[in-house]
Amino acid sequence: MDYTETLLGLLPGSRHTPGLKELLSAAGAYLHPDQVERIRSAAEFGAEAHRGQKRKTGEPYIAHPVAAAEVLANLRLDTDTIIAAILHDVIEDTPIAKEDLAKRFGDNVAEIVDGVTKLDQIQFKSREEAQAESFRKMLLAMVRDLRVILVKLADRLHNMRTIKGMSPARRRAIARETLNIYAPLAERLGLYSMKLELEDLGFRALYPRRYRVIEKALKRARGNQKEFLTHISENIGNALAKAGIAAEVDTREKHLYSIYRKMLRKRISLAEIVDVYGLRVVVDSVDYCYRALGVVHGAYRPMPGRFKDYVAIPRVNGYQSLHTTLFGPNGLPIEAQIRTRDMHRIAESGIAAHWKYKVGEYSADHEQARAREWLSNLISMQEAGTSEEFLESVRVDLFPDKVYVFTPKGKILRLPRGATIVDFAYAVHTDVGNRCIAAKIDRRLTPLRSQLRNGQTVEIVTAPGAIPNPSWVNFVVTAKARAAIRQYLKGLRRSEAIELGQRLINQSLAEFNLSLTDISALTLAATAGELGMADADELFEKVGMGERLAPLIARRLGPAATAATATPPDAAGETAPTPLAVAGTEGLLVSYARCCFPVAGDAILAYLSSGRGIIVHREDCANVDDYRKHPEKWLSVTWAEQPERMFGSELRVEVENRVGVLAAVAAAIAGTETNIDHVELEERDAQTSVLVFEVRVRDRKHLANVMRVIHRMPDVLRLSRTLAVRTRDE
Repeated sequence: MDYTETLLGLLPGSRHTPGLKELLSAAGAYLHPDQVERIRSAAEFGAEAHRGQKRKTGEPYIAHPVAAAEVLANLRLDTDTIIAAILHDVIEDTPIAKEDLAKRFGDNVAEIVDGVTKLDQIQFKSREEAQAESFRKMLLAMVRDLRVILVKLADRLHNMRTIKGMSPARRRAIARETLNIYAPLAERLGLYSMKLELEDLGFRALYPRRYRVIEKALKRARGNQKEFLTHISENIGNALAKAGIAAEVDTREKHLYSIYRKMLRKRISLAEIVDVYGLRVVVDSVDYCYRALGVVHGAYRPMPGRFKDYVAIPRVNGYQSLHTTLFGPNGLPIEAQIRTRDMHRIAESGIAAHWKYKVGEYSADHEQARAREWLSNLISMQEAGTSEEFLESVRVDLFPDKVYVFTPKGKILRLPRGATIVDFAYAVHTDVGNRCIAAKIDRRLTPLRSQLRNGQTVEIVTAPGAIPNPSWVNFVVTAKARAAIRQYLKGLRRSEAIELGQRLINQSLAEFNLSLTDISALTLAATAGELGMADADELFEKVGMGERLAPLIARRLGPAATAATATPPDAAGETAPTPLAVAGTEGLLVSYARCCFPVAGDAILAYLSSGRGIIVHREDCANVDDYRKHPEKWLSVTWAEQPERMFGSELRVEVENRVGVLAAVAAAIAGTETNIDHVELEERDAQTSVLVFEVRVRDRKHLANVMRVIHRMPDVLRLSRTLAVRTRDE
């Protein structure tokens, strides 16, 4: 009786636990007997915890976590990871708490299980939000311990293997999530064997008919191509042996999902895909990789432009190999990969291939450190907004990197396809991105939104007082850059909201001949607490963001609040409050409506919009009528004596339709030292056209001068300011 049989004999009912013998056998192949005994004990504990629970397939529930643990044992992971896999559903599906697991199996196991556990006890607005929040928790737990994602991937892999027990709708939902998130995540961590199986299982569950069609077609084509491959592999093997290079040459078949994606990407039929098979050459050292490449290219002519050197420049997940495509017999393209034995081990198992097995601990080498570097960025990403935004940000970084660029000192940075200079700046360091003002590509000044190409050298120019431009978020593609910009703007927006909220409350307190300086800090804190806010700053922020009304807050803070609420100041004959003065420099929380384009000097009013702050309109704006249903959100505003910004205004110019009239009107506007932001041409008929100019002016007087100059032109038939014609930002 072997050791596994001995352990099974010690476990009550263990011979009836599906998969347990296989798990203990896989673990016993590389772990110390004491560690295997811990795994056996965990299986006993898990079986008891899940007693009476069944899977959709009808088998005992314990079969699932045991099977997930076997996946990890085959990757030769440490004891704590395998135990956590056995117990990964205990906290979620049984009364056992995290503390109980910590006492029985240690803090490491408890933390891993907690990282995998879904957030079922929290109520979310939608299923999508729940999934995103669960994924956020899992990824942030990965930052502390990479083994969390290994357990989660093993859990998902076994669920996909047994997905037939689910309803069709549920199968499709799980399969789509697997293809969009878990398979790319496995690839990002270098777990290629797991990634390929997840993709094929997900493809079969999501598109069963397409899967069957491709599978059937490949079976028909398999015979002839395999004969070619056998001949090619023998030729290459003989050529390598003749050159004195010891190598293993084997054939590999492309997976169905990769073939399907190639059909979609290139918009071709299955009959047009000929490189379904490939060769893999495994040698002893890096030196032999390049020697073998020369031999392979000598045996079969390589395709131009299809060589990739991932040995000198590894992929971000640590994958290394030489890739080349050859012209085989009858012009059949054959993909060949050349790598060392260590590279092959890493390509199949990723970070799992680097685990060091020690009793009670684990450590990581360079590839794990590289994965941790990516994961550490998740801490800053989680502040970027909602769970859905976080999930979308991470999804961008899950796919393979395609662009390799250099710093001025020669360091290689890997960025996604389409990455811009701003993405590069944030990849160097968040502070570099925040202070970026210009950049040089190959020593030439280049716009910041320029997309990067392979091999470029990028130099970032920074300035101490520079801040991120809000428009950057519209073109950056990396999650780190987007999260850093949003986080900075979030902090900036909050400080502006607090300042605006203080001004609004001061304006309302003026009705009681008071200001915030007359209100004690204790009173402010107490009022904030009554309204469910942490402190006075949060109170000011809510008012500035339009989520709380300043007059109501003022009446809480003012003397004799009850009486003041019962008898409004205006009814008692008091004077109206002093209007809020706007200067145009208030920042993100004061914006100017693009339906009526108010400029300094116009009669204006403001509307308090929840989440957006103050929106200033002209008093004669047609859209103001829509707000009359909410008079409590109107705000009396006036212009500061000397506004400190340029304002946008839109002019509609009806002109005679002749050659050069647009240029003539634009030149007349430029002659008044006025910038033109945007021009539209609206054809009316054969004789007349309408030109729409968006211009930048200092005030109403400046605008009047521009209109006077335009009106004097002989081709101008009619001129007017836009007033609620469009509602682009309303």
